[in-house]
Amino acid sequence: MPELMDGDCSYEDFRDCLRSLEKVNRWLLGYRPTLAWLERLPHGLRDPVHIVDVGCGGGDLLRQIAGWARRRGIAVRLTGIDLNPYAARAAAESTRKELGIAWVTGDALVYRPEKPVDIVVNSLTAHHLEDDEIVALLRWMEATARVGWFLNDLERSERTFRMFGWVARAVGWHRFVRHDGPVSFRRAFRKEDWVSLLTAAEVPREAATVEKWRPGRLCVGRWK
Repeated sequence: MPELMDGDCSYEDFRDCLRSLEKVNRWLLGYRPTLAWLERLPHGLRDPVHIVDVGCGGGDLLRQIAGWARRRGIAVRLTGIDLNPYAARAAAESTRKELGIAWVTGDALVYRPEKPVDIVVNSLTAHHLEDDEIVALLRWMEATARVGWFLNDLERSERTFRMFGWVARAVGWHRFVRHDGPVSFRRAFRKEDWVSLLTAAEVPREAATVEKWRPGRLCVGRWK
């Protein structure tokens, strides 16, 4: 079953769905795994640290990272890239200009930024992709990120599937979220899936971590 956000829709539906997803991420602690991983950022990196979010959607993860960096006195350069032409517009509308985040429309796999990329992050995109596309993304991140990369996605689990459905009905999120959430959990991953994908992408297994985060996240990270 396709997800509604992956099909044709109006800009308003796309934007409002992203705003609902931001609430979902706040309620279900979706940013926590990525921010916890960034706490292990090596010291002594040249300022500013360039962080690229692939599949940035409405930009909520980068806004969280901007706040995290500000609180720790870390200079960052933040770039969000997304294939959907609505994404950059929606992200810009929801982001204070003084944060200085750059929004790019395009395919990350052919993206060649002016400044080398230190960190690549990705959230809730992988389960939209076919296996060969995930392998290509892993290879691109491995080749592009000088310091490390982190994929924050869903864990396929009956428990979290039921929990999401109950919360979505109780809270009344955007209809796209109510429809797409259960579909996403059905398309999500187990640890053995990521082990196979990392092997196919020729990422050294001992170099990457696959970690569960509650509720309902399965995350893959790599420091170089």
